Amino acid sequence: MLKLSKLEQSWAFYDWGNSAYSMTITSTILPLYFKAVFINGGGEASLSTAYWGYANSLSTLILAIFAPILGSIADYKGYKKKFFTLFFGMGVLFTALMAFIPDAYWPVLLIFYILNAIGFAGSLIFYDAFLIDITSEERMDRVSSAGYALGYIGSTIPFIFCMAIVILAQFDIIPLSVGNASRLSFILTAIWWGAFTIPLLRHVKQIHGIEVEPEPIRKSFRRLVNTVQNIHHHKALFLFLLAYFFYIDGVDTIIKMATSYGADLGISSTSLLVILLATQFIAFPFALIYGWLAEKFPGKTMLYVGIGIYTFICIYAYFLNSTLDFWILALLVGTSQGGIQALSRSYFGKLVPKEKANEFFGFYNIFGKFAAIMGPFLVAIVTQLTGKTNNGVFSIIILFIIGGIVLFKVPQPILNE
Repeated sequence: MLKLSKLEQSWAFYDWGNSAYSMTITSTILPLYFKAVFINGGGEASLSTAYWGYANSLSTLILAIFAPILGSIADYKGYKKKFFTLFFGMGVLFTALMAFIPDAYWPVLLIFYILNAIGFAGSLIFYDAFLIDITSEERMDRVSSAGYALGYIGSTIPFIFCMAIVILAQFDIIPLSVGNASRLSFILTAIWWGAFTIPLLRHVKQIHGIEVEPEPIRKSFRRLVNTVQNIHHHKALFLFLLAYFFYIDGVDTIIKMATSYGADLGISSTSLLVILLATQFIAFPFALIYGWLAEKFPGKTMLYVGIGIYTFICIYAYFLNSTLDFWILALLVGTSQGGIQALSRSYFGKLVPKEKANEFFGFYNIFGKFAAIMGPFLVAIVTQLTGKTNNGVFSIIILFIIGGIVLFKVPQPILNE
């Protein structure tokens, strides 16, 4: 499968499984369900988009506060998998529990979403760090890109079932309300996510790390301070993290807010679901293409391709006024969202010194999580102040511009012999 070893496949299958969450919960059915529940309760559509942005920012802020010490503790051999299992379990549990919240309790729905979002994002901290344990530096671009590509295909299978249930309910073909059909999709997503995490739990083990020692928490704090000092001593790492902080925030924000934006433009729920499903099929080959091109051209060049496309997306989104425009926008996102994320992960994996890979990879994820606070909040506040969602989306362009400028000073990593 995509020329991956059994160990690499076991790792990549987590992308296959958890991407159902990204597609159904983060990007499509839950945002639409929340907006419908909020409007039925007397709220305005643009205000629901603002609340959705605040919820995404809050979940990321909570995780980012605790992520540094958790990442440092996970440097101990055997701890990385324990933390991964904890957050993965939390995400699956609260995803399923959302199905049992009554319509009138939309604040509880947001709270449960914040909790499963913390579980999902928290598991990815340790999942990404496993990349250094399951493959060589020479194969990181290929394996990381394959993971994202599998995620796009893996997410479409449960999503098609969930989308079919919602559409059939809309047309009264099945004896379910649209709300109950949406709730059923939350349960199906949790089952899919859990089932395809089993290969990772069985086969992937932490190879790199330090031996367990007394007073692990206190000593982890001490190592955390040393890691901060080490980052300042490694200019290339610090510059990359700074660039990544800005441009990945823009990527994450567009993914999280796209459906709410489309709904505010008056695009029907059915059209949004079909468009975003098509985006997944576009993203699958393009993630692999980015990985292949990264073996032909410098990785930084391919990152700039992704940043350039996303900058154009922000400009194009400002002038959106039809379903066709949203189709074009979504397909443009599909060409680059997997590639820019996959190559960022592998670029950093090759840039860090091998003996300190776990510590620095922890900071990579911390920067990514802190970054994801600013974008949704920027969209939320600009949308609320102006009353227009397109202004909020256009404001994201500043994140890609700053990220691209900083990335210019980052050297191309040299593979260890």
